[in-house]
Amino acid sequence: MKASKGDIYMGVVGIVVLVIVVVLAVIVIGIYNQLVALRQNVKQGVADIDAQLRQRHDLVPNLVNTVKGYASHEQETLDAVISARNKAATGAIDSNDEAGLRVALDRLMALGEAYPDLKASANFQELQRELSDVEDKLAAARRALNAAVSRYNTGVESFPAVVFAGMLGFTHADFHRLDDSEKGVVDQVPNVQF
Repeated sequence: MKASKGDIYMGVVGIVVLVIVVVLAVIVIGIYNQLVALRQNVKQGVADIDAQLRQRHDLVPNLVNTVKGYASHEQETLDAVISARNKAATGAIDSNDEAGLRVALDRLMALGEAYPDLKASANFQELQRELSDVEDKLAAARRALNAAVSRYNTGVESFPAVVFAGMLGFTHADFHRLDDSEKGVVDQVPNVQF
């Protein structure tokens, strides 16, 4: 039996449609996988900041207790540090709380200049070095998060991903993610006693 021109035409059209559907599916799968990888990088950046904030918050009680032994009459500064630390760790989470903690820690470190014995204390020096290291790592983690967010947002907005991103559940990430990154820190408030 001989195929008619209409049958051949329909067969060719069917194959072309099938090829187009397969190519489109491969493109959508590729876009989805790329966006998932970019989103995971953002989540990793948030987790890295969380880890650094935990370490920072864990160092504060040790610093306060070390300084307390040398500068017991500096109660106002010590109280301010603990208050800022607790607010950053338990209050309405806000990047301003972390900034307040940073200012309070700077004041605490300045006490080292006023108390030569404290400044010479090996414990104080080690805690100061650790805090400086944590601050450097925190800044690096924030830069890495911002880069990951930028790559993710670029991926979501780039063609052809922009056509499918919304349908696949991908939305823009926020550059100001400190509030999200601090959620894990909220659970762990160490007991600081004067």
